[in-house]
Amino acid sequence: MPWLSRTRLRTAGAVLAAALIGSALAVPTAQAEPPGGPLTDLVNPFIGSQNDGNTYPGAAVPFGMVQLSPDTGHPTGYSYDDDHLRGFSSVHISGVGCGLGGDLPVLPTTGEITETDYAKYAAAFRHDDESARPGYYRVGLTSYGGITAELTATAHTGKQRYTFPATDQANVLLNAGQSLHKTVSTRVEVLDSRTIRTAITGRGFCQDTKPYTVYTLTRFDRPFSSYGTWDGDKVTAGSKDSTATGRHGAYARFDTRKDRTVEATTALSYVDAAGAARNLRAEGGRSFDSTKAAANAAWERRLAQVKTQGGDTTLRRTFYSSLYRSFLAPNIGSDVDGRYTGWDQRTHRTSEYGGHSYYQNWSLWDTYRTQAQLLALLAPRESRDMALSVLRIDKESGWLPKWGYGTVETNIMTGDPVTPFLTNAYQQGLLAGHEEEAYAALKKNADGVPPADSPAVGREANAQYLKDGFAPFIKDRPHAKPGDSDFEHGASATLEYALSDAMLAQMARDLGHGKDADRYAARAQNYRKIFDSSTGFFRARDERGAFTGPADPAKSQGFHEGTSWQYQWLVPQDLPGMLKLIGGKDKADERLDSFFAYQQLLADPRRTAREVWVNGPYDYYNADKYNPQNEPDLIAPYTYLSTGRPWKTTDVVHAALTLFTDTPTGMTGNDDLGTMSAWMVLSSIGVFPVQPGTDSWGLSTPVFDRVELTLDRRYYPAGHFTITAPGTSSAHRYVQSVRLDGADRDRTYLTTDELRSGRELSFTVGAKPSGWGTGDHAAPPPVGTAAAQQQPARRR
Repeated sequence: MPWLSRTRLRTAGAVLAAALIGSALAVPTAQAEPPGGPLTDLVNPFIGSQNDGNTYPGAAVPFGMVQLSPDTGHPTGYSYDDDHLRGFSSVHISGVGCGLGGDLPVLPTTGEITETDYAKYAAAFRHDDESARPGYYRVGLTSYGGITAELTATAHTGKQRYTFPATDQANVLLNAGQSLHKTVSTRVEVLDSRTIRTAITGRGFCQDTKPYTVYTLTRFDRPFSSYGTWDGDKVTAGSKDSTATGRHGAYARFDTRKDRTVEATTALSYVDAAGAARNLRAEGGRSFDSTKAAANAAWERRLAQVKTQGGDTTLRRTFYSSLYRSFLAPNIGSDVDGRYTGWDQRTHRTSEYGGHSYYQNWSLWDTYRTQAQLLALLAPRESRDMALSVLRIDKESGWLPKWGYGTVETNIMTGDPVTPFLTNAYQQGLLAGHEEEAYAALKKNADGVPPADSPAVGREANAQYLKDGFAPFIKDRPHAKPGDSDFEHGASATLEYALSDAMLAQMARDLGHGKDADRYAARAQNYRKIFDSSTGFFRARDERGAFTGPADPAKSQGFHEGTSWQYQWLVPQDLPGMLKLIGGKDKADERLDSFFAYQQLLADPRRTAREVWVNGPYDYYNADKYNPQNEPDLIAPYTYLSTGRPWKTTDVVHAALTLFTDTPTGMTGNDDLGTMSAWMVLSSIGVFPVQPGTDSWGLSTPVFDRVELTLDRRYYPAGHFTITAPGTSSAHRYVQSVRLDGADRDRTYLTTDELRSGRELSFTVGAKPSGWGTGDHAAPPPVGTAAAQQQPARRR
């Protein structure tokens, strides 16, 4: 999260020194290169498939239920370092850190079926015979006499086309019993000479969870010559129906001596087999090539909402690949007939709630910081349905989600991420007609804990937080429910609770719940309860209230995936107050410089980003530097807006952008369902959500000369918003002035209403820092706190 305040320039000499040193900063260069050709040609789905970015290169459409993609043996699916494919499975989640999905890996083979473990029958491949683009994947398999596999998708189906050698033993193996997470039980049925049905019950994400079931129906374009099933190592030819709890699957065999091509379409449903059949009938009738063309067109429409000018090919490929990944999730959970399985494990219909589409897969601890805001801007209709889907979870299961997968709660991660997610939807106008429903659910979540029989943990440490003002750090506390524990991360949970309280206070005040607003605003100051004045940093407190753990903030305990150094900036609701605790804006600025290794960064940004900052997808602890690949630090560069040095925000953001490249290693850690990708997109266009859960967008120098956003007129009446920064480059990256629709603007932020009513945001850039954005009221003001009521009125 983010920050607020303001400060004037120190001296002209300081500015000049910063400019002279900073001129060496090598950001993605915006050399004018005329755009041309389809934007889908710029997307590289392999970005993030190496060094545990945990992305997938396979076929999907925006927000589709199906993600048909290869699995190589990596815990989360595909790794560019591997050279064997175990199958093409139908469910993947972009950028998760634990095994999830991978249901029904399908692999073409030839010859007798002697192995039933996909690690043993995996096929070899080479990257020089592999390609991918939005909605399409292709690979040549060097095993089994050489087979070409092609994949494409619709929202509810995945389509495969296999080109075999000439043989009478061309097999398609449908492995129901091996997924990326634990498989509990499976059933396979050969329904007729072209159709195989499965039901797969699985569980687990980073640890055990309640089970869920996905139903699949696979229809081939021609009859099998033979078929069978396997259970463990036993293969039974001619078997039509089999149920098992272990390694399990079915195969179909074809004669390809005359016609070497076999096509298959697999439909999914999280409701029942009938749902999979309806989805197949509705979306499975097109040919492979027409399905591929439709998927490409769907992606082209999405990507064309953001048109850029300037930037070399590498920057444009990296940018549009990030934009692509931002649209991969959340995912449709409802069938074509509107039925879906709720978190009460009962079947519901979208018509019960006004007919909106139902979505699932909620990595909220990640996405509330960046991706939710990007989708609210570019996909408001879908974002509204997503927010209403979260409210359906509360109505049907009794509590709001924390980290939901499919039809179950996993309770992964900590804090209260659902509150800023929903208050963001409210602030963006996406909850019209449901404001009080959302507020009631959020109030219940903020003021209590779920009952013992609920799978949710909610604000697990809420009783202690409400009593004492902080969540105590209790190491190795027994878990009452599966998932991460807020007690194990008491310090960061306190900061996240306080952030959420502030955002809920603002919503409460808007809706006329004044007493609630005052109560939440007071709680939003609870970040102060864990500030240790003897160290000048946040620090965990135990059940007795004593500070605990090492005093060294780089070795602190009680912070989830980070240290006190990294969490010290997570007070977006009251940055002026937090900066005062540190000792004022100048002291805070010095600490930020140390945190970002600012002088080293100016001299060599790329090396600083890769060698001085924290890098490595799971390198979270024992650090006093910026971690650009992990969520708690995503907003940290924008803190300089509140110390009165906005040019430093540009320096740090542009250095961080160098970590994103158009190669398989070009992702900074896990993508986390588009979170990191959305950070790249928003930071590249110069408009970033500095206060998650509000309507504030901080400003920094764009990396493109011009960005044209095509927006939904129902939410953004103008239909377009243009951001210009002529001549922006590594040498000319500092904001000299900003104009909104021709009017000069010294503030370093916009509100959503200004985005909604505006048409053009114009940056003038230069080679040296300027006085822009350093005035007394230039920084984003506090929100949802008592201090916020004392600030000058903001345009909303």
